[in-house]
Amino acid sequence: MTTDDLLELLRRHLPEIRASLTPAQFSGFQDSVLRLRAAGDDARAVRAALRGVRLALRPLPRENELRRKLDQFRGPAPSAVLPDADRLADLIRLLESVDWPTLDPASAEIARAVRDRLLTAPARGPEQLTGAAAENPAGAGLIRLADPERGDRYPDFQFDPDTGEPRPVVQRINRMLLSDQDPWGAADWWLGGNTWLRDAPAALVGQVPDARLTEAAAALLGDGGW
Repeated sequence: MTTDDLLELLRRHLPEIRASLTPAQFSGFQDSVLRLRAAGDDARAVRAALRGVRLALRPLPRENELRRKLDQFRGPAPSAVLPDADRLADLIRLLESVDWPTLDPASAEIARAVRDRLLTAPARGPEQLTGAAAENPAGAGLIRLADPERGDRYPDFQFDPDTGEPRPVVQRINRMLLSDQDPWGAADWWLGGNTWLRDAPAALVGQVPDARLTEAAAALLGDGGW
């Protein structure tokens, strides 16, 4: 699949993207596409911008059709990485003309179901954190999920069961996944099924080499493609 194929996919699914993202998330998606334009003919910068597009769309629910297509996307060959200027300009014009709508009921229900699923995972409250993590959870690279009933929750897989300290591999991957900006997307990666690992990454912490988990996260971000 070429970069132009990806641009066409985004153009066709733009109404769906608009309906599934919050205003802040949609603004981040717009910015990522603008960075693609700013990359010009620099293939390396284009690949970095494409990774940014993928990160910006990671908040899409895993059940979302576009999200599934993006998860199957394979980076373009070097000869096909540069986008067609007219096609990119057309996408940007569409993005700039978007009127922000109210989230439609179906998309809202999907988003609610995803959050409810993530909040059922074992987690601890802020009073159970220790050391540097207790003083600055975000700085410690921890995923914080806001539960409307119980307050802040920190999924248990992030912590060593013996010491209670954050696992270094989880902290490293959380930062790769920008968990401070998108904690739900990061939690969904850890707790959802992963075709690359053949299991949920959270279930494999301490069971497989840390490098394998890191490689799986890098594959999501496109370090092997886009």
